[in-house]
Amino acid sequence: KLLRQGSLIAAFLGILCFIYGFIEPYWISTSYTKLTTSKFSTNTKPLKIAHFSDLHSDPKPRLETTLPELIAKEQPDIIVFTGDTLNSPNGLKVAKEFFSKLSKIAPTYVVKGNWDSWFWYNLDLFGETGVKELKSTSEKLSINGYNFWITGVPVGQANQIPKLLNQIPKDEFSILLYHYPDEIEDVAGQLDLYFAGHTHGGQIALPFYGALITYSKFDKKYESGLYKVKDTWLYVNRGIGMEGGNAPRVRFCARPELSIIEIYPSNN
Repeated sequence: KLLRQGSLIAAFLGILCFIYGFIEPYWISTSYTKLTTSKFSTNTKPLKIAHFSDLHSDPKPRLETTLPELIAKEQPDIIVFTGDTLNSPNGLKVAKEFFSKLSKIAPTYVVKGNWDSWFWYNLDLFGETGVKELKSTSEKLSINGYNFWITGVPVGQANQIPKLLNQIPKDEFSILLYHYPDEIEDVAGQLDLYFAGHTHGGQIALPFYGALITYSKFDKKYESGLYKVKDTWLYVNRGIGMEGGNAPRVRFCARPELSIIEIYPSNN
C-alpha cells in the first residue's frame, strides 16, 4: 500500500513538474548587481546596464512583447545583448520588432551568437532596428559623465578579442560582449566587465545542483550569474528564450533572466 501511494505521489509530482516546465519560460526574473570601479570619477549616479542573451525568437512571440516594457521601467543607460537571436527565419519579424522597441529606450549594442553565426549568417538580423551590431569592433562611449569602452565580437572571431582589448587604454573602463563565457580565463585581467550568455543556466536545472548541461567548455564552472576572475567581472545571463531545433520549449529551475548591472565609482 505504501509503495502504491508513493508511486502515485511521484507520478503526480512528475506531472506538475512537466506542466511547470512549459510555464517557466514566461516567468522572467530580474537580477540586480552592483559593482564598483576606481576608473570612474565621483558621480551621483551609477552607470546602469541592462543585459540579456539568447532571445531565440520563434514565429510566435513569448517574452518579446513584455520584455521591452520591463527594461524601460529600469531606465538603463545602455542595453546589451550577447547573441542567439532566432530559432528559425520565421522568427525574424518578431525579433526585429523587439529590437526596434529596445533602441528607442536606450543605446543598444548587440553581437551574434553561435546560432546567428552558424545558421543565420545570410540574414539581416538587426538592420533598420536602430541597434548597433558590434562586428569585432570597439567603441568609446560617454554616458552620465562616465567614459568607457565597449567591445563586441561575434562567435567565430574569438581570435580578434586580444587585439581589440590591447587597443584600449588600461586606465579606462572596458566592457566585452561575447556569446560564450569560454574566453574568460584567457582575457581575465585585460578588461573590467565581460558579458556572456549561451548556457541558458542549463535551461533544465535541478534544485541545489543547478544546470545539467551548459555547452560550455568549463561545464558548470561559469553556468550563470556573476563571477570574478583576477580583476575581471564576468556576468553569464541565463537568456530569454530556449534552444531551437527539435528541443522542447521548456525551462525548469532556470527562469528567463534580465540582468541589471549598476557600476559605481569606488570612491563614492
